[in-house]
Amino acid sequence: MRRWPPRIPAPAAVAYRRAAAGATSTATEATDDLVRQHNRSIAALLRRGRFAAARRLFDALPARSVVTWNTLLAALSRRGDVPAARSFFDSMPVRDAVSWNTLLAAYARSPRLDHLAAARRLFDEMPQRDAVTWSTLLGAYARRGLMDEAQSLFNEMPQRNTASWNTMITGFFAVGQARKAMDVFEAMPVKDSASLSAMVSGFTSNGWLDEADALLTKRLRATDMDKAVDAYSTLIAAYGQTGRVTDARRLFDMIPKAQSQHKGHKRRIFERNAVSWNSMMMCYIRTGDVCSARALFDEMPDKDLVSWNTMIAGYTQASDMEEAEKLFWEVPEPDAVTWNLMIRGFTQKGDVEHARGFFDMMPERSTITWNTMISGYEQNEDYDGTIKLFQRMLEVGERPSHHTLSSVLAACASLATLRLGAQLHQLIEKSFLPDTAISNALITMYSRCGELTNAKAIFSQMHTQKDLVSWNALIGGYEHHGHATEALRLFEEMRRAKVVPSHITFISLLSACGNSGLVSEGRVVFHTMLHEYGLDARVEHYAALVNLIGRYGQLEDALEVIKSMPIAPDRAVWGAFLGACTAKKNEPLAQMAAKVLSKIDPESSAPYVLMHNLHAHEGRWGSASVVREDMERQGIHKHPGCSWIDMHDKVHVFISGDTSHALTHEIFSVLECFYRSCRDWS
Repeated sequence: MRRWPPRIPAPAAVAYRRAAAGATSTATEATDDLVRQHNRSIAALLRRGRFAAARRLFDALPARSVVTWNTLLAALSRRGDVPAARSFFDSMPVRDAVSWNTLLAAYARSPRLDHLAAARRLFDEMPQRDAVTWSTLLGAYARRGLMDEAQSLFNEMPQRNTASWNTMITGFFAVGQARKAMDVFEAMPVKDSASLSAMVSGFTSNGWLDEADALLTKRLRATDMDKAVDAYSTLIAAYGQTGRVTDARRLFDMIPKAQSQHKGHKRRIFERNAVSWNSMMMCYIRTGDVCSARALFDEMPDKDLVSWNTMIAGYTQASDMEEAEKLFWEVPEPDAVTWNLMIRGFTQKGDVEHARGFFDMMPERSTITWNTMISGYEQNEDYDGTIKLFQRMLEVGERPSHHTLSSVLAACASLATLRLGAQLHQLIEKSFLPDTAISNALITMYSRCGELTNAKAIFSQMHTQKDLVSWNALIGGYEHHGHATEALRLFEEMRRAKVVPSHITFISLLSACGNSGLVSEGRVVFHTMLHEYGLDARVEHYAALVNLIGRYGQLEDALEVIKSMPIAPDRAVWGAFLGACTAKKNEPLAQMAAKVLSKIDPESSAPYVLMHNLHAHEGRWGSASVVREDMERQGIHKHPGCSWIDMHDKVHVFISGDTSHALTHEIFSVLECFYRSCRDWS
């Protein structure tokens, strides 16, 4: 009978087996190459943030290695999805040390306390542990301030590396146990620059600057340690923050300058780098010594972009925008920070037009840039510019942030444009989570526009988010609209809530009492400010008190208040007293106050106008004419009054003496942008 397959002769059989083995080996190599190629594709997708695409590719693979599994496990760990990472880990057919350490790191990074316990259980289950394993769990304990557990684990470690010792140092400093951190440092068999930086950072964060200085300059040969300059830079910056510029400069001068490298010249391991130069420059700038900072800047051999921005920031803080602009045009490649510094510097100086020029020249604008320019308009009381630029921001598709909305709401409050402010409120409710600053801006806007019910509703909804600004905003709203009783009641509620009032609180309360004739209540408020809260009365408080007392007939008492002031009364105080005298038709005191006020502020028309009105009201037209002639002879003119109303989607401004009015704000077009934006962002 014929056999199948046919018998192969011995020599041919050997050759056949060798050929078959070769074919198998070739196929295996081809499969391994394909798996490696797929692994690279998955890693590339994950680097670009395309996790879903990477997962689809993983699920479609016919063959996977442990590297394939570990790549996706690491991605889940980085995303912070610990339950998904655990489930994926449990489904792995094969695990290596990388797999265990990756899942352990996911548990260790999680803020949840039960995940730390799970990390410890996983640590105990691991078939083998390496240095990464021990360091990962040690770091998890130290970051949470569990230094007893960290110390216990540290003592169990079979081998400790420098990173382990540094973790203990950082952990002890973080919980305020500086002595234990020092003991760990002293016990270290080998110290590196990271150990030194950990000690200096710990000392400076705990306010032990002299100990950090002694460590660097007396106890160690830090100058022989590579990258020890980073620790020096940290201490220099700390000295700058505390105003100890002389100590900072002494330390800076101990660092040798970098030398040009020639062939065969050995590089120093301890020399100045850009960080040390920049830290010293910032020390000078913090104390306002821009000249010394510039001298250092000019001496600096290799400037980086931080160096240029630091020097420009120094000039902008000193309001020397001429020098800042000269330096700006020398920057090799200015970034967004450089441009924003210039915009902010000009707006802080009040030169909004120049700031807008830089804004328009910017090649690319971020939300921060838009916010800088919008807030610059608002801070310089160019509310028209604020709203128009906000409209432009919406038109180009840039999404506003909380800071944007705060500035625009402040402009709405100043212009009393309720319609636009209410639309902003709708946008916030649909597309943003209101924070304290936004809520405060809404309270101020509604209060200024007379919508006190809405302002109170927002205030009540804030609950624990309320801060001092929240209380002051609503109290100021009540004062602005003559609701003194509600302002005083809210102040009592504020005291029960243990919120400490500020000078602004008492200015609003005194003004509210003055507007409503609550003289005795106002006196109590003033006494409370001085004796219960220990606040020194400012000129504004005295002006409000003089107005309160004087307008209700107590002119002699008001004059006594002025005479007893520990600070010199200004135009506001004498103006309040003059207003009270004219209201009560006390001509002798009014004449005296007008004379003083004219000396304090010769350009002011207020004393002339008030005296003219007093004479005219009494029918003394001759005396009134004399006052007017004297005013004209001095070249003093009364500024025309103006008012505005928000009607038919426009703000209409009326100026005294005009027969027509100006339309200053095209609110309707802004609202149209709002409607589109709300649809896009909802």
